[in-house]
Amino acid sequence: MPPVTFQVLEGIDKGKVYRDLPTPVTIGREEGNVLRLNDERVSRFHAKIQFDNGEVIITDLESTNGTRVNGNVVQIRRLRAGDRIGVGRSLLLFGSEKEIRERMDTLSGGTSGAAPGSATRYNPQTVPSQTISSDFDHDLSFDLSPTDKITTAGGTLYVGNRALPPLPQKLTPSQAARLAELLDFLHRHLTNAVDNIRASDDASQVTLTYADWQRVLALQMLLARYTRAVAEPDSLDQ
Repeated sequence: MPPVTFQVLEGIDKGKVYRDLPTPVTIGREEGNVLRLNDERVSRFHAKIQFDNGEVIITDLESTNGTRVNGNVVQIRRLRAGDRIGVGRSLLLFGSEKEIRERMDTLSGGTSGAAPGSATRYNPQTVPSQTISSDFDHDLSFDLSPTDKITTAGGTLYVGNRALPPLPQKLTPSQAARLAELLDFLHRHLTNAVDNIRASDDASQVTLTYADWQRVLALQMLLARYTRAVAEPDSLDQ
């Protein structure tokens, strides 16, 4: 399992670099954590980083103040070089300088390693948080547009040139059937909820009945419950 690197961008431990940590890694303020932070807003054992099926996964350990990735509260999420992890008042940057530079090259078409004198946004000796956030925050936060073409490449769906979150691979037949049933359930009920949308004469606005709006909200709550259950299976019994 490859080691992982974290750089502390904000918090009492700002400036520290935790290089080449063997996974799994626990983050927290208590002794015994691989990555220990001096932050009273961080739980004793706050989050766990593990390597699974070729990917780095972060899981919130039922922390008091939650775990954020690129500003979004998560229970479980894949990590990629350049992602920012918020725990308590601390902000961690995931990845070594080399890993972040390689990902920036992938996103920018190889410009981050440009020759001297050319337009470069990144000094490999330092990793400013605002530069990283501007490059990576858009990865999952973009609007779906019906005008964008949906394509596939290497088993990944793309909307325009943006990759959508990938489906899990190597599922057992039973797991694949369960996932298909869940997606089909959500699709059918979302279709029913928006089937009665009416557009104004100039097509500048649409209206939805209150009952259908409540169906959309119910689906939103179901998705929230399912997302939590992926990280905390016992939560379905609560």
